[in-house]
Amino acid sequence: MYPLSIDTLEKALMHSFKDKNILITALTHSSYANENKMSGKVCLCNERLEFLGDSVLSLVVSEYIYDKFADRPEGELTKIRAQVVCTRSLSKLAKKISLGDYLYLGKGESANGRNKDTILENAFEAIVAAVYLDAGHSKEAVAKFLIPLIANEIDEASIDHMAYDYKTSLQQFVQANGKDKIQYILVNEYGPDHQKTFEIEVRLNSNVVGKGTGKTKREAEQFAAKEALDLFGVK
Repeated sequence: MYPLSIDTLEKALMHSFKDKNILITALTHSSYANENKMSGKVCLCNERLEFLGDSVLSLVVSEYIYDKFADRPEGELTKIRAQVVCTRSLSKLAKKISLGDYLYLGKGESANGRNKDTILENAFEAIVAAVYLDAGHSKEAVAKFLIPLIANEIDEASIDHMAYDYKTSLQQFVQANGKDKIQYILVNEYGPDHQKTFEIEVRLNSNVVGKGTGKTKREAEQFAAKEALDLFGVK
């Protein structure tokens, strides 16, 4: 029976709310609030919290990206942030914590609204604001649950927007020098599912010419290719 009890959601958010009402408000869609207003009840929706959460989320993600990618220029950082702070990405994060199961929706939205990307995105932003406010305007409380959820998406986006594509450069070098095809081999992976580290070897004629590690296979491949380019003296 929907919505589910908020107890499980609090565990996913790593935050026990002092003010349960602010969490309920964050979970309340305007369709539900409007239906209750028509019946004479006072019911707040999550739109104001969504407004604040959008800014808090962007700040927490921006600080994380700024610190993690100290060698990246502003343009790349902006592209990474834009890719992870968007409707598709935020609705994906909302689904990771089954946020749709906790939403208060009006009758018109109850059939499909729990899986609708825009509703999930807005609710996720409202949840961010609710945690932030309930924890005493604490960015740290938001980062505690948000960063583990979004770290993989940030790593993927960072590869998409690398200023230099080492794999392509290595392939061009190999082809230009008439050498055989190169292979990227996964030799190890470790860590929990949500925070794995991958080790990749790049091989030429069965000879290891580069090794790389990363939070995604693509990142590890890029660093392996960079090491191979260094070995061949390619700048």
